[in-house]
Amino acid sequence: MVSEMKIEKAIQQKKPFRNCRHRAMVNLIYTNNWMVDQLRAKIKPHGITMQQYNVLRVLRGAGEPISTSVIRERLLDKMADTSRMVHRLHQKGLVERSECEHDKRLVDISLTDKGMELLSRLDKLEPEMDAICSKLTEEEALRLSELLDKLRE
Repeated sequence: MVSEMKIEKAIQQKKPFRNCRHRAMVNLIYTNNWMVDQLRAKIKPHGITMQQYNVLRVLRGAGEPISTSVIRERLLDKMADTSRMVHRLHQKGLVERSECEHDKRLVDISLTDKGMELLSRLDKLEPEMDAICSKLTEEEALRLSELLDKLRE
């Protein structure tokens, strides 16, 4: 049995979980929400949402203009409304739209200089973002990633 019942205390669990897998699932969901809240607090002062930040990072990683459907495939949050996010980022001057060269029905999205500048400022927060997981050693973080990958196999 687990010596410290931290998740139980955090959610004020009164009765035991069905089994260790159930406990792990609840703990994973709770921890995901906690982590997202931590990241959101760091990004919010820069005037964008977590999902918009993810779109900007996808665009930078692509290194070339890509369509909203490609962006959607690469997003961490598959439930996000990509078209609406891109529209808002365009209104803020962070991305630009251009007609796709090989398919005139599609629109390619790319970062503007202003979008790149914002990402550069956010890059300076990486040590603070990394600190969210600082209680894990490098080896523990690697093992956790491996276990999470295994869950999705």
